[in-house]
Amino acid sequence: MYTISKQFSFSASHIIEGLPEGHPCSRLHGHNYVVELALASEELNETGFVVDYNELSVFKKIIDDTLDHRHLNDVLSGFTTAEAIAKYLYDHAKAMWPEVVSVSVSETPKTNAVYRP
Repeated sequence: MYTISKQFSFSASHIIEGLPEGHPCSRLHGHNYVVELALASEELNETGFVVDYNELSVFKKIIDDTLDHRHLNDVLSGFTTAEAIAKYLYDHAKAMWPEVVSVSVSETPKTNAVYRP
């Protein structure tokens, strides 16, 4: 199995609703998110790639157009947690590349949420 991944980044604000009063994430705050898109294939394509990294620039455009420098509560329906963002981005990526196996989202260098069906 061949596996590749590429990282992308964006900045956005959000409020996580439903948390107890006083929880820091219940207040308006933001993150410099790092997203990692992972793709895998049993075989390489005709040019020796799982997917050409250059083709993944479309994924960056989706992130830039829908999430970057936005208030996530205004653009995502439902939860705005890293877990929910990973699923949202996975669904978009999987529709373009069947080789997609997971999307991870980090809010900080020490935290990471992964969506993998």
